[in-house]
Amino acid sequence: MKDVIIIGAGPCGLSAAMECQRQGLSSLIIEKNFIVHSIYLYPTSMQFFSTTSLLEIGNVPFTSPNDKPYRHEALVYYRRAAEQHGLDIAAYEEALTVERLEDGSFAVHTITKRGEQLTHAASNVVISTGYFDQPNMIGIPGEELPKVTHYFGEAHPYTGMKVTVIGGSNSAVDAALELMRVGASVDMVYRGASISQNIKPWVRPIFESMVAKEKITLHLESRVTEITPGSVIVTKSNGETLELDNDFVLALTGFRPSRTLLSSAGAIMDDEQDKPAYNPSTMETNIPGLYVAGVIASGRNANEVFIETGRGHGKLIADHIISKRLI
Repeated sequence: MKDVIIIGAGPCGLSAAMECQRQGLSSLIIEKNFIVHSIYLYPTSMQFFSTTSLLEIGNVPFTSPNDKPYRHEALVYYRRAAEQHGLDIAAYEEALTVERLEDGSFAVHTITKRGEQLTHAASNVVISTGYFDQPNMIGIPGEELPKVTHYFGEAHPYTGMKVTVIGGSNSAVDAALELMRVGASVDMVYRGASISQNIKPWVRPIFESMVAKEKITLHLESRVTEITPGSVIVTKSNGETLELDNDFVLALTGFRPSRTLLSSAGAIMDDEQDKPAYNPSTMETNIPGLYVAGVIASGRNANEVFIETGRGHGKLIADHIISKRLI
């Protein structure tokens, strides 16, 4: 019986485990992939919006020669931080359901990569699963074609190809610029009247310059309404349609959280936002002893919680668990 089981080994889950450890609570992290898998899924050359000090967890210094670190630096840092704290991490083990028992404790049912079904017991459970596993599907004909992906790793495979990027966020802008640099022909399609206002300030002028120079073709107030093996159909807000020659589609339309684990334990969810009901001062859901940490707390609004804010959830949780013991 652990004091706390934490589901998800992202930065916020690791931070929660470190805070539990600091306050003398035993913990186990269950992770269906590997440590900070969400950061691993970022583009290989991605630079963070935050400074190193805002990404630190567990009082482990994050040093970098850059004002804002890159993906590969973060992977090294979080590995080192976990090792330094000696965290107990069950990697490649997927949590299937969280069952609250009659005595108020929890049974977390899991399956390993070898197919073994296990059950772990804990007095408290923290769900910190992020949301990168479930991309927002557009729901258009051709979205299932092999040339379509919802993830962007690096531009090299698209050298000299005709690529359509769907979206107007930081990920879409970064991808469009990288694709342009390897000689891809880039069409960027976004339903808004302008790209996101949250684009990194040092990137926006570069992107706008490339659009002005026609290095990137930007289609605003437009939607991709069909994907064929050799083209995409773009429909503008005025009803006009375009057919663009196309080799690959990057549908960078964001992700949505999974509600399976929270629902299995009986947590109340907001049907519109997939956001769990919880006390922001303790991170506890409507189920006593069941907590959320990190971006899962924000539901569909992924811009509500970042590493720099979610890393503090662990302290709120550990403080609350300790306070209940003192009653």
